[in-house]
Amino acid sequence: MTTPPRGVGRPRASSRETIAEAACELFLERGYERTSIADIAQRAGVSRSSFFNYFASKSDVLWSGLDERIERAIRALAAPGADAARVEAVLSAILDGVEPDPLALAFGNATAMGLHEELQRESALRQGRLAAALSAAAREVGVEPIRAEVLGAAYAVVVLSSLRVWAEGGAGHGSPLAQLQHALPRITDLHWG
Repeated sequence: MTTPPRGVGRPRASSRETIAEAACELFLERGYERTSIADIAQRAGVSRSSFFNYFASKSDVLWSGLDERIERAIRALAAPGADAARVEAVLSAILDGVEPDPLALAFGNATAMGLHEELQRESALRQGRLAAALSAAAREVGVEPIRAEVLGAAYAVVVLSSLRVWAEGGAGHGSPLAQLQHALPRITDLHWG
């Protein structure tokens, strides 16, 4: 038995990117619903099991990057003593440095990809998780429960909306962080604290 030459096979980092790129191509060509995981794996030149090494589902191809950022934010919000400046810094970190990725492509091409319902449903789930963490942080610093719920919901919507508006406008027009910084003052009547 001979040992394969060094460098044979796809490097792990590029496999994830290759799978995401293949998925986006297929979503544009066939639509989200008519694209299977097997189709994505075949286009990417990997097995179905390799697909699942990187992504839990077809939807995860779109959302995994943002999900990682939201999870970091939720952990940061769980630390005691969240004031307005810290909350805004945590929210800014979600969108800081976001580059065009499968989710941005999906928001920008939702009609062509047949993704409106998927994006709406999955955005709501992420908004809900982030809103719950924000509400809990507000209650932790003494904000009354109903106000904490409203604050959490408003701030979470601003984050997801900033990302969507940026992506729909085209990645060459500013950044999602700039959209967030533009939107946050719009909810100043719901000030933290």
